[in-house]
Amino acid sequence: MNRIRLGMIGGGQGAFIGNVHRMASRLDDRYELVAGAFSSDSSRCIESARELGVDTARAYADYQTMAQREAAREDGIEVAVIVTPNHLHFDIARTMLSAGIHVICDKPLVTSVEDAVQLEALVHTSGLLFAVTYNYSGYPLVRQAREMVAAGELGTLRLVQVEYPQDWLATKAEAQGLKQAEWRTDPARAGMGGSLGDIGTHAFHLAEFVSGQQVTSLLAELDCFVEGRTLDDNAQILLRYSGGAKGSLWASQVAIGHENGLRLRVYGDKASLEWQQEDPNQLIFQPLGEPRRVLTRAGAGLYRLSAESSRLPAGHPEGFLEGFANLYREFADCVEARRAGKDRHITDTLIPAVGDGVKGVRFIEAAVTSARAGGVWQSLR
Repeated sequence: MNRIRLGMIGGGQGAFIGNVHRMASRLDDRYELVAGAFSSDSSRCIESARELGVDTARAYADYQTMAQREAAREDGIEVAVIVTPNHLHFDIARTMLSAGIHVICDKPLVTSVEDAVQLEALVHTSGLLFAVTYNYSGYPLVRQAREMVAAGELGTLRLVQVEYPQDWLATKAEAQGLKQAEWRTDPARAGMGGSLGDIGTHAFHLAEFVSGQQVTSLLAELDCFVEGRTLDDNAQILLRYSGGAKGSLWASQVAIGHENGLRLRVYGDKASLEWQQEDPNQLIFQPLGEPRRVLTRAGAGLYRLSAESSRLPAGHPEGFLEGFANLYREFADCVEARRAGKDRHITDTLIPAVGDGVKGVRFIEAAVTSARAGGVWQSLR
């Protein structure tokens, strides 16, 4: 197989999300990692390349050199994966696009609306493929829920409630040498939002993805419960949707007892749906006045999209990596179509595109603005 040549910026030794991206990219055997600027520390970059089986001659000290040299190679990378702290996303993405390289970027897209809008324009001008890894949209039963809502099985939507509680920042972990906590709680590297940007944007995207409605305005209360912390570690937000639905979003990294509790509930005038990430192979469907139904990931009667997003037979659980890998698989389809001279765009798929990234950054800014004003309604238009 002529695998897609992948390069990675960030994601070196000890980086959780870089390893997740690599595993997801390899799950369907569509990519090969051939280059990287894995760390700003050159020796660590080289050691990371050795561990990953990457030619050390293609382990670069910086992403600028990587873009220049890889673009000049006949066998240079086709796709760059950005898994750095948030503040670096914009310039790395711009550099890779300028070199003619497709981009897969971890969320949130960038740290300001101005940069987000500029990057979106660069993507459109370049004509290149650009994805943002809101990976929960890759779960089969999340896609089943989206199709059920779109088919009218819930009727007119009334309520959309989403929450994402964790407890890993319930103490001041950033002061204990935990690298992941250090940059996520630092405004210079994380941007305006703490829990809001790290997990709140996932919840925001999931709610819009399934409901098919766009958030038009919000009212936010943001808290820093851990003493000395600058960015929010808890966010409580009311939402108004374009189709008339009302909703709420709770994102917290100080909710003791919760590990990764992403949960979505959607209520219409005919039925409701409930899905949670820690039990992702079940979707609860409750028609009005009828018995509750538990839909399973590979069970009978599901829509086509859910079935196509599953790899294993019923009863064999799939989860985080498989959902992530669905985005990589669909991105690979787009790259291979481009190789064949076909005009395939991210917007022809369910992959979160640069526009979804822009909306996520607008969501962060609107929530921060609302909270700083004492909790007032803020438009997202």
